[in-house]
Amino acid sequence: MALERTLLKYRSNGKLLLSSEYLVLDGAEALAFPTKLGQTLTVENISASSLSWKSYTSEGEIWFEGEFDSNFDIISSNDKEVADNLSFFLKVAAMLNPDFVEKANGVSVETHLEFHRSWGLGSSSTLIANIAQWADVDPFVLQQESFPGSGYDIACAFSRKPIVYQLVDKEASYLSLDFSPSFKNDIYFVHLNKKQNSREGIKKYQKNRGDVSHNVAKANDFTRKFVACSSIEEFRKLIAQHELFISEIIGEIPVKQCLFPDFRGSIKSLGAWGGDFVMVVGRDVEKYFRRKGYETIISFNNMVLK
Repeated sequence: MALERTLLKYRSNGKLLLSSEYLVLDGAEALAFPTKLGQTLTVENISASSLSWKSYTSEGEIWFEGEFDSNFDIISSNDKEVADNLSFFLKVAAMLNPDFVEKANGVSVETHLEFHRSWGLGSSSTLIANIAQWADVDPFVLQQESFPGSGYDIACAFSRKPIVYQLVDKEASYLSLDFSPSFKNDIYFVHLNKKQNSREGIKKYQKNRGDVSHNVAKANDFTRKFVACSSIEEFRKLIAQHELFISEIIGEIPVKQCLFPDFRGSIKSLGAWGGDFVMVVGRDVEKYFRRKGYETIISFNNMVLK
């Protein structure tokens, strides 16, 4: 008898964190953007009893492939570190929902990124969100059991609009909002040609975070002002103030001062400082950054889901 084909497909959005980077871990309100680009996960049943996995880049090339047994232990792979992490995620999902074990055996899985792996838009968080949908488990719990974070990236994975996110008694709380400023045509996202390890940044922050309650209150004020901002002049002023605020906490030089002091506009780090995307507000953005060797420049309208 021929195998009856069953096809399941899941998708999650990428993410960008505009305000309260680092402080969101301590309960600060943060403005975050779900991105138009994300990741899909497709599941199809096969005649074998194992779990076959292939992960594709945004260019359509396989960057990871592996096979796992009925306990999600590795049978074979082309990258042991990635296979170990994936095995762990699947085992945690099965711990949260034992029915997932049967559901995930005898299947072929494909994941497809819609953005470049080096961009830092959430290749891990979109994977976790997709596995959670497939396994029918709480995505926030799956993330916390896998690699603890604030959870704002998981919230972005499922939101259709920008959000204000906050951890309240260590539980995720977020509100969707219409964030589409009149000056959005002057907002761009530029990739710094460098991927940042957010976990290292978090460790450094937690070591030097100082007066948490005072800083959280100040971060909340910034987030509320960003949300309410109606003029580009005020927005640029908030960016400069917020960059100095975080700079003092983590002991890092703001990216504009460090790399682009001659740019006639405003530049803000997004998430962990030192790599991935920055937000740029100003005129002649593409001309300036291409001259500096930065080719990945995405407009607000092409990046932010809204």
